[in-house]
Amino acid sequence: MKNLFERLPEVRGRYTENFDLGAKSWFGCGGHSEIAFKPKDYNDLERFLLNCPEEIPVHIFGALSNCIIRDGGVTGVTIRLGRAFSKIDVDNNKIICGALALDSNVANVAADHGLAGLEFFSGIPGSIGGAIKMNAGCYGSETKDVLIECKGIDRKGNLITLTPKDLKMTYRHTTLPDDVILIEATFRGTEDNPEIVKKRILDIQKSRQESQPIREKTGGSTFTNPSEEELKKADLPIETKVWQLIDQVGGRGLRVGGAQMSEKHCNFMINMSNATASDLEELGEIIKERVFDKFGIALQWEIKRIGEN
Repeated sequence: MKNLFERLPEVRGRYTENFDLGAKSWFGCGGHSEIAFKPKDYNDLERFLLNCPEEIPVHIFGALSNCIIRDGGVTGVTIRLGRAFSKIDVDNNKIICGALALDSNVANVAADHGLAGLEFFSGIPGSIGGAIKMNAGCYGSETKDVLIECKGIDRKGNLITLTPKDLKMTYRHTTLPDDVILIEATFRGTEDNPEIVKKRILDIQKSRQESQPIREKTGGSTFTNPSEEELKKADLPIETKVWQLIDQVGGRGLRVGGAQMSEKHCNFMINMSNATASDLEELGEIIKERVFDKFGIALQWEIKRIGEN
């Protein structure tokens, strides 16, 4: 966008032109952001949104854990929240944290204070903002089960508070408006013995290490599990998981360029060495096509694909 930098408001944070966004993603590949903005704090973010021209695209990313930044990059301004948005506090049985707080850190702080119910966050890569936006979950729990409320700021600088009911949270889905940037969340824990809670976290981490390629350049689960309705229509058991469908169409270990469906868990894509974002997306589309051809099930991406091809 011509002369974009000159049209942006003065801030106390930092602007970076041609920021290598793809390199910061967990896949470690992809394009650049035209301009990245790291606000100093909430007031700096509010000032930016209030004064940024409406025609300039604004995007928000957290830990970049479950997204593919397409090779053509991202136009406009990419907001990258900093340390001011990663604080975690405890108030009785409530955990109040910034949107950039890592899911695993939230689980660990809750455990330190003898609060149970948030252990599953230790099995989810990324930050709390992303977990809320997609109602992330694992091991039988979802974000909606423990979320009391979250706060966000919209493109016009308005501070809004949303509950799980407001967000209509369902399996890997919410109705969070695209122009709302989450900044804080409050979760509910239940009192328990800290050592018992920590043991549950260790069990989850051990299970992940044994079943998922967590030491590879990966973005977590690639596709969501099919609904019961879809499985019944395909005459498949309702407990069938998406990795089983991928396995049955020869997806385990399948490669496109430097991208591969993991041998360890075939619903995880990994960057073997020099994958491009296009390699990753093409691999996912091949898997989708194979599963649809064999089972008539249209897989839904869990990984977000962002930017220009």
